[in-house]
Amino acid sequence: MEAKILLDAGVKALVEVRDLVVKRGDRVVLEVPQLEIRQGEVLSVIGPNGAGKSTLLYVLALLHPPAAGEMWFGGHRLSSGDDMVKLRRRMAVVFQEALLLDASVKDNVLAGLRLRGGVARPQAGKRASYWMKRFGVEQLAGRHARQLSGGEAQRVSLARAFVMEPELLLLDEPFSALDAPTRSALFEDFEQVLRDSHTTTVFVTHDRSEAMRLGDRIAVVIDGRLAQVAEPEVVFSSPADERIASFVGVENLIPGRVQQQQDGLALVSLGAVSVEVASDLPSGRRVLVGLRPEDVVLALPFVDRQPSSARNHLQGRVTRVTPLGSLVRVSVDCGVPLVTLVTRRSSDELGLADGVEVMCSFKATAMHLLAR
Repeated sequence: MEAKILLDAGVKALVEVRDLVVKRGDRVVLEVPQLEIRQGEVLSVIGPNGAGKSTLLYVLALLHPPAAGEMWFGGHRLSSGDDMVKLRRRMAVVFQEALLLDASVKDNVLAGLRLRGGVARPQAGKRASYWMKRFGVEQLAGRHARQLSGGEAQRVSLARAFVMEPELLLLDEPFSALDAPTRSALFEDFEQVLRDSHTTTVFVTHDRSEAMRLGDRIAVVIDGRLAQVAEPEVVFSSPADERIASFVGVENLIPGRVQQQQDGLALVSLGAVSVEVASDLPSGRRVLVGLRPEDVVLALPFVDRQPSSARNHLQGRVTRVTPLGSLVRVSVDCGVPLVTLVTRRSSDELGLADGVEVMCSFKATAMHLLAR
């Protein structure tokens, strides 16, 4: 599937890419049919390890020339005759590991401004102080970079990037090497800075929750190809194909066939059972039914149910209960296998265990059909 992005009226693209091909030797490692990064947006890039996410970021940062394709920056089509160093100075890149100079925190934050020139020393100092304060390292201004913790070093890297006031900010999994508490605190500060600054940003991550929280849109890279670009709710509830569905956590992917179609509601046979799905696909079409585990509601089958808009109710038997921290993953055999997620409290109240009979309920709109 080709990723086609149409800009809304009045929305300007800062970066445009078309028919991009990146090779290592004779092997194609990345294909991007079309991508537009809108002025002021945060584009989260997700995908499995080795899919090509970082390669895309390096190309956008003008650090890796593509084998083919076209790229525009600020309305200017890039060519081999361009001064790439000058163009790179309009961008800032933050990598997974903080790459700091053998100098103090303040000197690291000021490094880019001094290299670029054109900013008076008093103004540069004010900008550095502002961004060190925003990222909570102002009190560390005189400390040597070698004395910083991993979280402190990454805060300095982010301050150094923002002090440049870049037109485009590119981040390659900047929090992945940090421990959970440090990562959480830094992510919250970074999220607020992004919202306040409206900096056009490409954020590469393998963490789906980070991608959803930050991204105005999400780009999914699978097997070296840009496979889907859309708003987070579209990518996670209506993935474009089976590979994307599996990656974004649609654990229930069940083969079936549309038996009947009426007024946008499809009756889909899954073999032993049938379900009603909000879809316009015609009768006879072979499909995969996608259903996220968190969209399945569990109840005991012989207890009066509360009124619900769910059209589908399948009785089954629990085959496995797997604790996942505050949540519990429950596998149920309903004639077809279903995976569900419930809170630990709900699991305890229902007495969930292997062999317990349950009722699985879900809405027609919770499912997504992928034509096969």
